[in-house]
Amino acid sequence: MTIRPILSSAALVLALAGCDMMSDLRPAPPPRTPAATVSAAPTVAAGSLQRPAGSQSVAQLDASAAEKAAATRPSAAGGRLGTTIASLGDATEGGFWIKTPLVSAPGKGRIVDAASGRSVNVDLIPLPGPASAGSQVSLPALTTLGADLTDLPELEVYRS
Repeated sequence: MTIRPILSSAALVLALAGCDMMSDLRPAPPPRTPAATVSAAPTVAAGSLQRPAGSQSVAQLDASAAEKAAATRPSAAGGRLGTTIASLGDATEGGFWIKTPLVSAPGKGRIVDAASGRSVNVDLIPLPGPASAGSQVSLPALTTLGADLTDLPELEVYRS
């Protein structure tokens, strides 16, 4: 019976010795490289950036005060076409217009901001889609209504 503890001890010693050999099977860690240096971005002074050639500011794309005054003169009473939620249309298209699914043919009309009561005369331009779809309004018309360019104002649309 004295052989059994000796064999158990020998098996334990061999097993533990084998564990040390397992470390040789692990891949070596990648070599350390020096950290990359990061340089600071150059400082740009306010007003030193140049506008791209041929670009226009919002003020240049907007209508003049005289054009806005003419667009806000009362027009002949016309039929109410409906109410629509509007967003800013193509800001590079000049003039006073609304592209809306509430009309099926071009014409003249008026839009009224339901919140402020301000109104402006516009060209009515058909926009494909259901009548419940939104509309697009020109930059001059939207600013004449006093709406923020990122707002989605509720507008009443009338035909002249």
